[in-house]
Amino acid sequence: MLDREEEGGSWPLLLWTPGPGNRMISSAVLGGGLGERHWVLNAQVRPGYARTDSERHLSELAAQAGATGPGVGLMTAASVRNARSAVDGEAQALVTAGIGVHGWAAAPGIGSAAPLPAGTINIIVAVPVPLTDAALVNAVATATEAKVQALRDAGVDASGTPTDAVCVAARDPSLGPPGAVESFAGPRSRWGARMARAVHRATYLACLPSDAAS
Repeated sequence: MLDREEEGGSWPLLLWTPGPGNRMISSAVLGGGLGERHWVLNAQVRPGYARTDSERHLSELAAQAGATGPGVGLMTAASVRNARSAVDGEAQALVTAGIGVHGWAAAPGIGSAAPLPAGTINIIVAVPVPLTDAALVNAVATATEAKVQALRDAGVDASGTPTDAVCVAARDPSLGPPGAVESFAGPRSRWGARMARAVHRATYLACLPSDAAS
């Protein structure tokens, strides 16, 4: 947990630096897609954040925090101090949640090509094993399903917010013994089930009032 001075206020950010040897798949503004990543940054910004250079902004924040190499940058208007974490069988999840603006994915409307206001449920989940490309994609779906289940269990009538993001981290397959790569990460697979339970627990706690989740 770090703090920075910006726009006349003090804003916290979370930085995770597992270092080289990790592949990540993410929908993040910075470092999204699939590839080797050395760190993950989750930066809190002021409500009504309107900068149009989010990728550059996150890159600057990462550099100021001392992060080097390629990484993933997320942002949210939710309090990152209220991040919630959970572990299940070595699958680890950390979630920040701002659910003031929420709804269902299959809602009527034409959608927007412009950036949406930062609110956001940000999910970071990591496993200590290598996953194939297909399993990483599967893991994103599993994490998203677990998020929706957690919202339901927390009494939130929605599938998420318009700006939700996810990042899944796994070990680089080239660093392990042949045959050790996991090919599946659906909710009933060995590691997918663990990820789902960790994401569900962390998201559920993050969606509760801060006093109730403590």
